Amino acid sequence: MAKPLTDSEKRKQISVRGLAGLGDVAEVRKSFNRHLHFTLVKDRNVATPRDYFFALAHTVRDHLVGRWIRTQQHYYERDPKRIYYLSLEFYMGRTLQNTMVNLGLQNACDEAIYQLGLDLEELEEIEEDAGLGNGGLGRLAACFLDSMATLGLAAYGYGIRYEFGIFNQKIVNGWQVEEADDWLRYGNPWEKARPEYMLPVHFYGRVEHTPDGVKWLDTQVVLAMPYDTPVPGYKNNTVNTMRLWSAKAPNDFKLQDFNVGDYIEAVLDRNLAENISRVLYPNDNFFEGKELRLKQEYFVVAATLQDIIRRFKSSKFGCRDPVRTCFETFPDKVAIQLNDTHPALSIPELMRILVDVEKVDWDKAWEITKKTCAYTNHTVLPEALERWPVSMFEKLLPRHLEIIYAINQRHLDHVAALFPGDVDRLRRMSVIEEGDCKRINMAHLCVIGSHAVNGVARIHSEIVKQSVFKDFYELEPEKFQNKTNGITPRRWLLLCNPGLADTIVEKIGEEFLTDLSQLKKLLPLVNDEAFIRDVAKVKQENKLKFSAFLEKEYKVKINPSSMFDVHVKRIHEYKRQLLNCLHVVTLYNRIKRDPAKAFVPRTVMIGGKAAPGYHMAKLIIKLVTSIGDVVNRDPVVGDRLKVIFLENYRVSLAEKVIPAADLSQQISTAGTEASGTGNMKFMLNGALTIGTMDGANVEMAEEAGAENLFIFGLRVEDVEALDQKGYNAREYYDRLPELKQAVDQISSGFFSPKEPDCFKDVVNMLMHHDRFKVFADYEAYVQCQAQVDQLYRNPKEWTKKVIRNIACSGKFSSDRTITEYAREIWGVEPSDLQIPPPNIPRD
Repeated sequence: MAKPLTDSEKRKQISVRGLAGLGDVAEVRKSFNRHLHFTLVKDRNVATPRDYFFALAHTVRDHLVGRWIRTQQHYYERDPKRIYYLSLEFYMGRTLQNTMVNLGLQNACDEAIYQLGLDLEELEEIEEDAGLGNGGLGRLAACFLDSMATLGLAAYGYGIRYEFGIFNQKIVNGWQVEEADDWLRYGNPWEKARPEYMLPVHFYGRVEHTPDGVKWLDTQVVLAMPYDTPVPGYKNNTVNTMRLWSAKAPNDFKLQDFNVGDYIEAVLDRNLAENISRVLYPNDNFFEGKELRLKQEYFVVAATLQDIIRRFKSSKFGCRDPVRTCFETFPDKVAIQLNDTHPALSIPELMRILVDVEKVDWDKAWEITKKTCAYTNHTVLPEALERWPVSMFEKLLPRHLEIIYAINQRHLDHVAALFPGDVDRLRRMSVIEEGDCKRINMAHLCVIGSHAVNGVARIHSEIVKQSVFKDFYELEPEKFQNKTNGITPRRWLLLCNPGLADTIVEKIGEEFLTDLSQLKKLLPLVNDEAFIRDVAKVKQENKLKFSAFLEKEYKVKINPSSMFDVHVKRIHEYKRQLLNCLHVVTLYNRIKRDPAKAFVPRTVMIGGKAAPGYHMAKLIIKLVTSIGDVVNRDPVVGDRLKVIFLENYRVSLAEKVIPAADLSQQISTAGTEASGTGNMKFMLNGALTIGTMDGANVEMAEEAGAENLFIFGLRVEDVEALDQKGYNAREYYDRLPELKQAVDQISSGFFSPKEPDCFKDVVNMLMHHDRFKVFADYEAYVQCQAQVDQLYRNPKEWTKKVIRNIACSGKFSSDRTITEYAREIWGVEPSDLQIPPPNIPRD
């Protein structure tokens, strides 16, 4: 087997980033050596690979800093409307390579590092992923920051600097085991602490209504320390800021309780305050109503709003004196985007500041708040919606509870006036849900307190209007919008798939990297023999490279000419990894039944993390690994079928597997996946999709033509009809012999001979309470997979469909998504203005 080229070797043959200028290379080398010299402690003469990584990171950071300062100066001089993207998750991944790509430094660094006898790729591998997110929602936020900088918007990402991000996943005896992600262990070269902007955040206490207004007294204070990370746009010298807050106890924390008498205990108790930013909650599409989580949500909101208001009032570079005292123009200068309901407390907190602190009257404050805030809904699954117990609010945020009650009262009065006597409607639309435990519905608060509400794919936005927020849509239809998600083509093509990027550049130039719709220019090349060959060759090289990686990491021998069938995302029942498992077992049984038959060889890769408390998701991982144990060891099967569970799936692993995939599995039950963004990454990187008509798959099929995807299964209306009729899993089990065989094998312990009952919960769920109707789509899915095999046997026709998919993926750029947010929600216009680089004097 030919040894695959490394990305570094490929880059040496590549035009896409332009050849490195000799001056640049010499400058990078000099800077690298200087940083290395200062990195090494005097008594240590031998540099470690990590020392080299830090020297390179600091070299690259030097190129950022001047642009960063200049960008912020530029914003202060122009005083544009600023965009604040509030998210409890930013799933950034690694920063080094992304920064080199966006600053156009990659070739210079590559050459300089090569001249120093080092390997750039090896240094890149040393960097820890910044895993401050769970999945789609957090990764979307990261793509949006990249696009906002590339489009020249004065934008800021605000979140929490979790000390421990999403856990590292280890597989032990087939089971997921979580390890803490100590990503800051060696320091983070990309962040800058800003203690001068530290802010107090208040919790607990009591509320007093006085003649001078409302006072929130006797609170506990936690300090929010900001850490800033530069976010470079693509080759436009714009560098925006992501500001993450870290919790610090004030120096007198607990010490003022002088009656404690135990100074040591009081100092140790500082941990209680600092726990707020300790760890990311590892739940995706699931609400966990813990007090610590509510503290995190208020912590980020309270610190951020103080920061936003400080910036609004001063708005002069290097000056902190207020120049604005009137809040009339606040919505003209500030847009706050709420990434799901997690930052929903922005609405009552902004009201509290305006009414209690700034003495704005209630109606005016409410108008300002609504015009400023906008809300993105990310899910329709009921278990994901945030509903906080009133009792918890009363204790933690007593003033905010009063404000929410007041907001709700005015809202219900308005609804009652429009729909007199419709008590049921009032109950459905209230922010406060009555019941055994009174709860605050945060999604309702977001809808009421925002001027725009959007879903993240067209089908999802329709479901939002027709079911989840139907009453609210009837009340204010003009509020509801759709903003189909997108991905940044810099990280998800140029960075992770340089071979494909270059093949495209040779045909249509480089403009598609900032205008992905230009990929349409590839359509005339669908039948071009040379181009078909080039695209197929890039895919084969990526597969060879990933095979070598798997062999090294997993000690498994992969057939690189097999179809790479990839299903990577969070493990969740609605994403239906179980449907994939049933297909694998069916294929296995077919090979065993007729070993002489010619089968299309497949390597099935499934990867993703399960929330630590999600029993069924953890069982699904165990099932995948158990099926793999049986299939991979069966000599009759040979290399015709392999099943691999990709351990610890994360951004940096996605960057390796996505360019190598042939088939992308997007098989959620119709109506459950809000959008998906993995689906877009696979499409852009030349994998064909097998999927249901769900989320953004619908628009992908529309763009590329449904005949160029493998679409199967129930549509949203079929799922609804099945719900009406009553879904009966047994009728499929009785009618489909291959399904019955597969289920019986899982049930009987065929795949878990040492623990025959291991999967009884899985089978019980599938047979008796499967909300996601796996059996209902099994037959269509298996038939569709047969069509996949059929096409894969004809490499040329397969590659033609691949080219058509790549050519039609332009819509799914986050640049397009952000342009729509900017124009239709934030009221700002993207700018292609090039800020002059630091070495060129300003006008």
